[in-house]
Amino acid sequence: MAKQKLLGFALFFFVVLFFQAVADDLEVAALRDLYRALNSPAHLKNWKLEGGDPCGESWTGVSCHQSSVIEIKLQGLSLTGNLGDQLVSLQHLKHLDLSSNHFLGEIPNSLPHNLTDLNLACNNFSQSIPHTVSSMKHLRHLNLSQNLLSGPLADVFGGLENLIMMDLSHNNFSGDLPASFRALNLTRLYLQSNEFTGSVIFLADLHLHDLNIEDNHFSGVIPESFQNINSLWIGGNRFRIGVNYPPWKFPIDVMPNEQNISSPPTTESSVIEKYPSHEPGYNRKERPGSGGIVIMVVGAVMTVIGAAVFIAVRTHRSRKQTFDSFRGSLSSLQSLPISASQGSLAAQYNSPDSSCSDSPPLISSWQLPPAPTMTLKMSNRRSFSKKCKIPICAKVYTVAELQLATNNFSPVNLLGEGTLGSVYRADFPDGQILAVKNIKTVALSITEEEQFMEVIRTVSRLRHPNIVALIGYSVGHGNHLLLYEYIRKVTLDDALHNVLCMPLTWNLRLRIAIGISRALNYLQTSCVPPITHSNLKAANILLDEDLNPRICDCGLAVLKPLASNSVKIKASEMAIADGGYVAPEHVKHGNGNPKADVYSFGVLLLELLTGRRPFDSSKPKGEQSLVEWASFKLHDNESLLEMVDPTIKRIISTRSLSSYSDIVSQCIQPQKEFRPQMAEVVQSLESLLQKSGEEKAKSGKDKATAEGAEVDPCERSFRSTNSRFFASPTASY
Repeated sequence: MAKQKLLGFALFFFVVLFFQAVADDLEVAALRDLYRALNSPAHLKNWKLEGGDPCGESWTGVSCHQSSVIEIKLQGLSLTGNLGDQLVSLQHLKHLDLSSNHFLGEIPNSLPHNLTDLNLACNNFSQSIPHTVSSMKHLRHLNLSQNLLSGPLADVFGGLENLIMMDLSHNNFSGDLPASFRALNLTRLYLQSNEFTGSVIFLADLHLHDLNIEDNHFSGVIPESFQNINSLWIGGNRFRIGVNYPPWKFPIDVMPNEQNISSPPTTESSVIEKYPSHEPGYNRKERPGSGGIVIMVVGAVMTVIGAAVFIAVRTHRSRKQTFDSFRGSLSSLQSLPISASQGSLAAQYNSPDSSCSDSPPLISSWQLPPAPTMTLKMSNRRSFSKKCKIPICAKVYTVAELQLATNNFSPVNLLGEGTLGSVYRADFPDGQILAVKNIKTVALSITEEEQFMEVIRTVSRLRHPNIVALIGYSVGHGNHLLLYEYIRKVTLDDALHNVLCMPLTWNLRLRIAIGISRALNYLQTSCVPPITHSNLKAANILLDEDLNPRICDCGLAVLKPLASNSVKIKASEMAIADGGYVAPEHVKHGNGNPKADVYSFGVLLLELLTGRRPFDSSKPKGEQSLVEWASFKLHDNESLLEMVDPTIKRIISTRSLSSYSDIVSQCIQPQKEFRPQMAEVVQSLESLLQKSGEEKAKSGKDKATAEGAEVDPCERSFRSTNSRFFASPTASY
């Protein structure tokens, strides 16, 4: 009898192992099918079309628990193709984020049933929501915003009792809301910028904190229960407002039960615009009086004086030490572990429930840049001058805090001078290090101050691994300070032109170019409205510890007219030196456009290829302008090889050189109409990198090694840390 029991347990154990192995094989097969459907992009490192272990080999964007895939995050990678038809096999998958890519066609029916978070925002999906969504009983967050979805919503929401946030905004949905909406337990719902019609009665009994139904064709009466919603946007619809309109008790600046509005909202005054601002640190009930302000100012001054007594003057790091660190990065990258930047992928997942006013979010498609403001409209005939502001996703700092952290903006902490002002290193008591940009402006009017805040609002929502993120700000009393994540002081300009820096290898230059192009494509395609940099140059591109490029000053070009005269003079001096980056139409008209950024990027590509500055007055007259000198050489193989930077000439193949020159030639076309879209440039560079790798693998050895040239020290490092191209900023920020 005991032997029979033992045999039974053994049989049960082997059956469990068998089905677990089958399940694991199905998950691997599903990921291979997805990789094939995505056209096998080279930048999805370790992904394979045959075999492989996504958990053991740390496939890019894949996180596991034991041997089960629980998370796939591939946002903002310019992926194309479709999602295949085997995702349903990922039975343990909880988080699926494929936002900010270029997917086309319908959302597949074969989505995993056990998802809790689904984010397909900012793609080109068409048709409507698949009926299989109704089977996702565990789904909590659903984001399908900024796609091309259309038609009426199917009544598929009845079983989604765990859904607390849904974003269907910026699509082409039409028709009435389905009745199953009334069964949802949503706290946040975003339906703005669609073509919905009919009543919103199915939303009346939901316990919502945020509701945005702007710019649709809803009609009828606004439910009285909407007055209990904390953040409400209802403009741009056809709601009926008349003498029989029910009493509206929306809060002005106190609790709802403490003050009523006896009359309904009209076209002359909106209940929304009277609602208290949700800007960080702003609360009318807690605003100090004049006496409190005096106390605060005196206290701040005493704090600064006291701190100055105890703070020792920091030793200034010499540029030589910085470049020694740069050299160390080149030599040490080979030893980095494969999962160096993926270890905290799951931990860094930014829940949509978190408030962006407390601290800036990590890269999160719930916080992708929407339109900077939403104009309130209570009728189709006229709109309001006041606007309902979306929150600024950056922390508010006091001037006293920044004075303490920068040693009172000491020259010892000065990192550099830019076209808008000085940049200082700020060391905070908790160990956090940030870079403070002190923007010197003229005395601003109220309208100009509002414009400045709009810039902060927009820039604070930029989250891309190749863009330096805005972390905080401080305004008031004539100060305009922006706080960015701290990246060491080595710029691409230093790396290319400073003799203290080790020469960059060809593969590293190519990967830097890809990182920059992805960031520009993000600004031009993922941001609404698109953002132009207008000051793209090697000196504005920092290289982090892993030598990934990080673009500075994104979205700040519109502030140039507000700069003080001294700053404008300094900026004009810089502009003369940087004139080689400027597109012909920018010189003539003085305004930026996306195609001007494409031109500047083409100049950067030339700079990476030749190692020469865009404009060098020390050269002979015919060679001072890099573009003019190189334009006639790009299509002549012999001349093309002659102008390549000597440090990489022996490790770049003729085929790669020819393809690269074609990309450069397209980007620096004099007529902007003939320049490519940034998305096309990204695709071309990624294809070139993939072919370059295939050539090297096919040859069996590196040509540079055979000829005695220096081996690319970053070849392995970029394979091992490539996830830094995609991951969020580190948790400390």
